[in-house]
Amino acid sequence: MNVVPPGIRRVGLGLAALGRPGYITIAHAHDLTRDYEPSAMERRTHAVLDAAYAAGVRYVDAARSYGRAEDFLASWLAARRITPGAVFVASKWGYTYTAGWRVDAERHEVKDHSAAALWRQLAETKSRLGSHLALYQIHSATFESGVLDDAAVIDGLARLKATGLRVGLTLSGASQAEVLRRALEITRDGVRVFDSVQATWNLLERSAGAALEDAHRAGMRVIVKEALANGRLAGPQTDPALAARLTALGAEAARLGATVDALAFAAALALPWADVVLSGAATPEQLRSNLRAVDVSWSAETDARLRSLTMEPEEYWRERGALPWN
Repeated sequence: MNVVPPGIRRVGLGLAALGRPGYITIAHAHDLTRDYEPSAMERRTHAVLDAAYAAGVRYVDAARSYGRAEDFLASWLAARRITPGAVFVASKWGYTYTAGWRVDAERHEVKDHSAAALWRQLAETKSRLGSHLALYQIHSATFESGVLDDAAVIDGLARLKATGLRVGLTLSGASQAEVLRRALEITRDGVRVFDSVQATWNLLERSAGAALEDAHRAGMRVIVKEALANGRLAGPQTDPALAARLTALGAEAARLGATVDALAFAAALALPWADVVLSGAATPEQLRSNLRAVDVSWSAETDARLRSLTMEPEEYWRERGALPWN
């Protein structure tokens, strides 16, 4: 019987880069070989899911705005005869995909955190994923959208939670920590509404760490996304300024005999409060490289050597916002 290493059990697969032709991951077009025909992309998604499942990964994250990600996941679950509960399936609501299967679309997604959007998109997700759906999350909750102060939305999420469906929120932007602390306070009938939080943490952007640790201590499941900073921590860079910034990462990877992406991924896996760390791999080879993180010997010394990479949140999110869809 194959024994899955504990580290692998904490790895999840995010489908943001697999369900639609365009995404902001560096070299995304190269990863997809610019073959955007839906059936080809479905086969690619199935291949990555197969590689993940074979390695022991049992957490998959999708969203209504990830193009056809939910459809591709649903067809894989059916084709592989995966029973509900054998894979933990999470999805998200709050953005609508609007790119029309084009990489050069003017707008790729539109945000709508209204109660009407919640119920419409939940019905769409359930029609695809059915009883496989285990967690439904607000996609990129922010103060600006007002979603955490919308009583209709919060009451609706509380009702969903009462049916046994876990509810959570994902975060984005320089105010991740503050939004999370607000979410921790939200209750209905004395019960905290949110079961989980998904947030960005990586060697460039560590600002939400203390709040995520508090959430974990309070009993929320913590899911780390963008551990490789949308490809900026995944290997050779064409941007000279970014390459210079990441010199320390390359040097430490060489010292440890690890690949750059595995070392950066290992940093997230080393967080004691991170329950799941998502890989955003677009190919089986990328996934297998990410999974080598479980063999990296992360230490306080390595952490200290790489502290110089940390950016101010505002700078990080400004640069992320400028990444081109490709």
